[in-house]
Amino acid sequence: MLILKFGGTSVGIAAHCERALEIVHERATLDPVVVVSALAGVTNTLVELCRATETRALLLATLAERHLEHVRSLGLESEVVNPLLSELRDDPALFAPETPIARADRDRVLAFGERLSAAIFAAALSARGTPARAVHAGEAGLVTDDRFGQAHPLPEADRLLRVGLADRTRVPVVTGFIGSTSDGRTTTLGRGGSDYSAALVGAALGADEIQIWTDTSGMLSADPRVVPEARPVPRLSFAEACELAYFGAQVLHPKTLLPAMERGIPVRVLNTARPADPGSLVTAEAETSEKGWRVKSIACKQGITAVTIASTRMLLAHGFLARVFEVFGRHHIVVDLVTTSEVSISVTVDDDSRLPQALAELEAIGRVEVRNGLAVVAVVGEGAPTQLGLAGHVFTLLGGVGVPVEMISQGASRVNLSFVVAEVHAARVVRLLHRGLGLDVEAPTLEAAPGA
Repeated sequence: MLILKFGGTSVGIAAHCERALEIVHERATLDPVVVVSALAGVTNTLVELCRATETRALLLATLAERHLEHVRSLGLESEVVNPLLSELRDDPALFAPETPIARADRDRVLAFGERLSAAIFAAALSARGTPARAVHAGEAGLVTDDRFGQAHPLPEADRLLRVGLADRTRVPVVTGFIGSTSDGRTTTLGRGGSDYSAALVGAALGADEIQIWTDTSGMLSADPRVVPEARPVPRLSFAEACELAYFGAQVLHPKTLLPAMERGIPVRVLNTARPADPGSLVTAEAETSEKGWRVKSIACKQGITAVTIASTRMLLAHGFLARVFEVFGRHHIVVDLVTTSEVSISVTVDDDSRLPQALAELEAIGRVEVRNGLAVVAVVGEGAPTQLGLAGHVFTLLGGVGVPVEMISQGASRVNLSFVVAEVHAARVVRLLHRGLGLDVEAPTLEAAPGA
């Protein structure tokens, strides 16, 4: 059986949605389960709805018209969405004077994007001859903790999803992004969580393959907005894809691959607008290759802050690093890269919103320096960082154009060579490495996806 996950542009643009419906219809004999995101842009509008008070009526009217127009473009009746739109308008959180509204109420409001999308897609499938039903993921068994906004699935979700989705006489169209607590309150899995939902459902049902249908023909060798000649990478290992997702590739949510990796389920990234393209296949192991530098892609994450803590007390002392990371952990600050010397430690973080509270404690440990406006560049490829000469070639290329390197992280991973540069140099560095490492050369194609 297949999991077919469609993103916001795939379900939110009429022409793309028609193709997505055809894709499901063509795979009807392969026991598909569909997972959908909200229509493109709807979640952002719902977030604004939760923040606003004076403009809520206007935002509600805009959301209603967006969905009614989409329903009409697919040849459906307004009754497909009217009950859900009425439920949203009557939600008690939207009448509360507090701004912003409580996190639990916010999750319930944000969930309407996926609920509306699932209702529309299921109705359109049925109207085109493939019987389908919309399914609320939480009601189908995706139970989570009560960390509203960033909920995590509970261990029993696996078993409950198998039970809740056992009836597939009609194609289940499952809401991505959302779940429910054990007592029935709606939760969300974080932005981009629809991909994660698809992987959780696929792992629970033992899918043969999880297909992520989006607006690019796979995971690319670089961000196409930076490198127009970026190409799809035909095949990646789970480790390579996770690194790309974490270090800025927008195609997959960073958590997506974890459930699939644990069950050995391949993940294929495909383009809804170009369904014949082979896309990228992500499997447990990397394909063997002795050609070139073994580099698959150049990823970049901007908006990085570097924090350096220096103290002579660190010299030949034990427990120093533990004290530093205990501060970061207590303030829920996620650290990306780490480098150390005899008397200092430098780390990078991509979310510095909690950093001011931590700095006072860090200053009690040593002298603290904070540098903003940085970017992490990751050269990703299984085994590439250990290949003789790669690091020298990379930094020779950077030195040749006068780009200074702030930090280097090598040796901790067999999958990526990461370093930090000023954000103003990031795009130039990515383009330089893409060309200098031979990634602009056309890669071999992949065999077609199941059902193509």
